[in-house]
Amino acid sequence: MNRNVPPGGRISGFRLARLLGEWRRRGTRHGSADLAAAVRMLVLDGRLPAGTRLPAERELAEVLPVSRTMITAALDQLRAEGLVASRRGAGSWISLPTGSLGVAPDTPLVGQSMVDFARAAPPALPGLLAAFDQVRRSLPEYLADHGYYEHGLPELRKRIADRYAARGLPTSPNQIVITSGAQHALALALRLLTGPGDRVLVEQPSYPNALDAIKAVSAIPVPVAMTDTGWDLPGIAAALRQAAPRMAYVVVDFHNPTAHRLDAEGRAELADIARRARTPLVVDETVVELDLDGDPLDGPPPMASFAEDLVVTLGSASKSHWGGLRIGWIRATPEVVHRLISTRTALDLGSAVVEQLVLAELMADPEPALRERRAQLAAQRDVLIEGLREHCPAWRFRTPSGGLSVWCELDAPVSTRIAVVAQNHGIRLAPGSRFGAHGGFERWLRLPFVQPPDVLRDAARRLGLVAASVAGTGPAGEADVTVPVA
Repeated sequence: MNRNVPPGGRISGFRLARLLGEWRRRGTRHGSADLAAAVRMLVLDGRLPAGTRLPAERELAEVLPVSRTMITAALDQLRAEGLVASRRGAGSWISLPTGSLGVAPDTPLVGQSMVDFARAAPPALPGLLAAFDQVRRSLPEYLADHGYYEHGLPELRKRIADRYAARGLPTSPNQIVITSGAQHALALALRLLTGPGDRVLVEQPSYPNALDAIKAVSAIPVPVAMTDTGWDLPGIAAALRQAAPRMAYVVVDFHNPTAHRLDAEGRAELADIARRARTPLVVDETVVELDLDGDPLDGPPPMASFAEDLVVTLGSASKSHWGGLRIGWIRATPEVVHRLISTRTALDLGSAVVEQLVLAELMADPEPALRERRAQLAAQRDVLIEGLREHCPAWRFRTPSGGLSVWCELDAPVSTRIAVVAQNHGIRLAPGSRFGAHGGFERWLRLPFVQPPDVLRDAARRLGLVAASVAGTGPAGEADVTVPVA
């Protein structure tokens, strides 16, 4: 993997020389023009992203090897074209002809012109600020207390339990543990159910941060491929028999990234499979509230309805309300909750009180704000799909009925190359390989629709330009795209 060229990072002279390869074409008389042309191709091809700091002229002259004069002339030509920018004391770095990234390399690339398609996370609900104002008036009674709640605030736990009951799963507050987001909830579940070297069944593809969490506890992900229509339940049954994983991690409501949803019949079959194998199911319901074509209360029953004793359910306010709240939860049997709390203190002593109060306020009457959220996301989904059909007609996808993103099948295995080149067009993408337990998925891209409609229209247009420039170039080879994913 190419770890010398992170966006905004520095590429070594040796690595740049390797990327340039046989750059001379017309002999020494045109050396500076040839060198400039070779660097230009690396920029346009996405292998030198905007913001990449270039080696010093002396270092380049040594590794190529050519004269300092030739290096200077080539850089002057690239500066004239707007592909290189320089500043005394800061050196030179890759820019864009538009000048939108003609800033010092220490300046963050994500700004006014950068569209973040790596994070599938919408902005805060409109009523969030009002909830904070309401909490501020009730906060004094909590300030006299110690502020540590290992289980979570009773009021919030009750309202989360009531929401499960509204979905057809009777739940008591003592079955709820409040966490600092769903990722924290998964970390607690992994700590409780697995140890180093244990296997964990996962869907293929799956949520990148979940895969990272599994690997972080030295567990081994065992992937079972999704089908075009959803889950390969016979394949899951075979994997449970053959690999004997200690737990399975699944997303059955608007799966991330495919957006598939497992129906009630499939859930009953999955529960039966897990029961026969005696394998706990950790079920991620992070986006269950984002049913864009229906009502979450009318959806399939929660997985715990089919296997109460085997299912540990993870929930979160990050996608439905706001990622900045950092509040999630675990729903499990009282016995599992007791075990979770007994081990939690080794990691933390409870979640933030103010954020819990805010979410409790929002969940006092959750439907109006969530209904507005779903309507907005459905409209944005339709805008993105319309743009993709216009500007990327060769890409294939199904319209998701819920969730936050479209899972696109490309016309060639160029996902990583598209993610690299897209940075030069002001778009941050997570390549398909991030969603595989062991890489792969070079024919796939996840495209969130969490941005405003005008941004999505422009992003689709830019993606069309990227797709056209990448067409027929083949895989990205050693290119590496390291971006935060949500």
